[in-house]
Amino acid sequence: MRFDADDGVVKIKHKIIIMVCAVFILAACAGGYTYYRMTHFNKHVEINGINVGAMSADNAVNHLKKRSVSNNVYLNNKLFFHGKKTASGFTAADTAKIKKLVQKQWTWFPSKKTVSYQIVPSKMSNYRQKVVRQKVKELLTQKNLTRQQAVDAAATLEYGKISVSAPKSGKQYDVDAIMREFDKKQELASIKLTGTIKQPLTAQSKKVTEEKTKLNSLAQRSVAYKVQQTTYNLAAKDVLSKVTYSNCKYQIEQAGILKEVDQINQKQATLKKSISFKTHAGKQVTVAGGTYGWALKASDAVKSITTAFVKDTKQIDASSDIYGVGYLTYGTGYSNTANNGLGTTYAEVSISDQHAWFYKDGKEVYSTEIVTGKHSTNEDTPTGLWYVMYKQSPSTLKGSEAGNSNYSVKVNYWAQFTNSGCGFHDASWRTDWSSTAYLKNGSGGCVNTPSDHMESVYNNLSQGEPVVVY
Repeated sequence: MRFDADDGVVKIKHKIIIMVCAVFILAACAGGYTYYRMTHFNKHVEINGINVGAMSADNAVNHLKKRSVSNNVYLNNKLFFHGKKTASGFTAADTAKIKKLVQKQWTWFPSKKTVSYQIVPSKMSNYRQKVVRQKVKELLTQKNLTRQQAVDAAATLEYGKISVSAPKSGKQYDVDAIMREFDKKQELASIKLTGTIKQPLTAQSKKVTEEKTKLNSLAQRSVAYKVQQTTYNLAAKDVLSKVTYSNCKYQIEQAGILKEVDQINQKQATLKKSISFKTHAGKQVTVAGGTYGWALKASDAVKSITTAFVKDTKQIDASSDIYGVGYLTYGTGYSNTANNGLGTTYAEVSISDQHAWFYKDGKEVYSTEIVTGKHSTNEDTPTGLWYVMYKQSPSTLKGSEAGNSNYSVKVNYWAQFTNSGCGFHDASWRTDWSSTAYLKNGSGGCVNTPSDHMESVYNNLSQGEPVVVY
């Protein structure tokens, strides 16, 4: 057999041509496939919950433009809020963003993996943000009204000891957490939320740790409370019965401080207390009742002491915490510590002697006979510890007495000392100044004073001065 070299060359050339064509065809197919893969989504790709699998960017935009969103909200896979449908909001202006997603999701080989993307459409309706979001939040809040509330662990200070209560789980929704999830999903066709339950703070939480620190600081404090000349050192561990710390503020119960204030009042206050009084004649008598005196007003004292503890004020004075009764509601005699709280300047009225004495700095400066309230008609001048409420000169006295239901008389001097309207005044109409006149011919309750003595009496009296009637 004869072998032709030219035929072999031809055959080789044909094979080469075939191979080149095959490579070219394969390259073209590979290029076309690659181009297709790079310009189209994988099969299981979603944008805002809408499937765009196998679509090009342009097709995906057209598909998204045609779709509407339900605006339904699901909580734990159950319909929670039924919204009205709105347009998806996608326009041609979103093409560039979607092309970037095509590039982002591209893989060499087709992927069956589900991929979800969220983008904000160029013309997204504000219905969700302004209506749906508000309604969902309102519904969650309303639901919580009938669901058990969680109880946080909390620190408490009781008489110097700090304890932490155990937390208690509840069933209320964590509205803030759920709304944060809503905000992350608000571009989706329908929003599926998890009904997150609000969990209580534990003893190890930052908040409880801060509470313990603040309460421990308070427990170390003390307040020096000065009442007249006596100072009471009030230690937090002794007087603070119960304290908690919340919202950057101490909440201090009053019981422990009230107890201290009550003890101070029992020891020092003079209001409505009986005292042993040494009369002009040197006899000791017990006098009780009346309006003279002072006491710590519990609410004011508690506030002052509480504020001092909170602000860590080392010493405070009680003078702004006192009160009284009658005309001078801020109290009388707080500066008097001598003579059982009467001090050394006062007026003394003896009903049995029908006489009055007036003292300044412990010395008698004036005295006069008087006529007190009519005994036979039970209009006696009230006994007790009183004070000069106010003075007036001249004055018109109006009132009633036995046998005279409505009187009005003018006097030159008037110094009232009881709430019922009794006081010192001149009585120019009186002719009977005997020591027994008060029995059947006394006044309507006032201390009638001779006209020629009343000016001196008036001048020796001052507002707030004690008046002892016995």
